Amino acid sequence: MQKAIDIMTKNVVTVPQGMTVTELALLLASHGISGAPVLDEAGMLVGVVTENDLIDQKKKIHIPTVVTILDSVIYLENPDRIGKEMKKMAGVTVRDICSSAPITVTEETFIDEIATIMAEKKVHTLPVMRGDALVGVIGKRDIIKTLISAG
Repeated sequence: MQKAIDIMTKNVVTVPQGMTVTELALLLASHGISGAPVLDEAGMLVGVVTENDLIDQKKKIHIPTVVTILDSVIYLENPDRIGKEMKKMAGVTVRDICSSAPITVTEETFIDEIATIMAEKKVHTLPVMRGDALVGVIGKRDIIKTLISAG
């Protein structure tokens, strides 16, 4: 069975935390990619940013449902979520909109495990790590390519 090292993209397009959202959109479009690992000033992986993060900036805000009982307000949803959504919508840089604490895989991770992670965690850009070093990236297109070559 194939592993991450067999299907990963080795020439990884990365982005710095300080890149503007506009620059990010242009970069993703010009490279034909749906996401990129985010690196800090020391070159360490700190997050992943995707087209979905850009799209989230344009969505309508969802006002949480509340119930008032005896002069008390009870949120039926997590009130912290609305704050996070608003911060992301107002984001100017990659740092503002990226997902921090990215889910990663190693070069030895099998494809079926990668597909499971992508499906269950709803992530479509997985950095491939060798220790602390970023050595590749796997996107949903890479998984699809393996299905085509196997068939």
